[in-house]
Amino acid sequence: MKKALILTMTLMISACATSYKTDGFTGGYSETRLDENVFTVSFKGNAMTSRERAADFTLMRSAELALENDYQYFVIIDKQSYTKISTYVSPVTSNTTTTANTTGSAYVSGNYVSGNATTSANSTTTTSGGNVTTSEKPRETNTIVCFKEKPQNTFSYNARFIYNEIAKKYDIEQKY
Repeated sequence: MKKALILTMTLMISACATSYKTDGFTGGYSETRLDENVFTVSFKGNAMTSRERAADFTLMRSAELALENDYQYFVIIDKQSYTKISTYVSPVTSNTTTTANTTGSAYVSGNYVSGNATTSANSTTTTSGGNVTTSEKPRETNTIVCFKEKPQNTFSYNARFIYNEIAKKYDIEQKY
């Protein structure tokens, strides 16, 4: 019963796609600084999050991180996308009900009694559970190098433009 309650609460909490926020119980973004201008940015989505949303939020956090550190451009030097697959099998429970009936008859003749009795039993077993639920949770990671000036001879992202466009797409309040 306790496991069912926890599962129900978890499903209620995670019924919506992961929002743009720091990593928590239902997912979000995180980052690690690898050098002064180099970061690894990750986003973990829940089972209701699309791959597109996970990729967008990873890109948005990359842009936001560049801007927070006074950089205007960034280059993605490594990108990883994968899906975490989780499987849950509900517990199997069995309930057996047995009913017994005894019927009898007696014959009386003077001081003499004779009779017979018949017993019958019915047994019913009900089994439930064993349902398999699979969820797919998108994961994205970018390793970025940030620049104050637009780098020459390589593709780079304009951090402010990327941040604002993705914020508009998902109706997120723009900071920049």
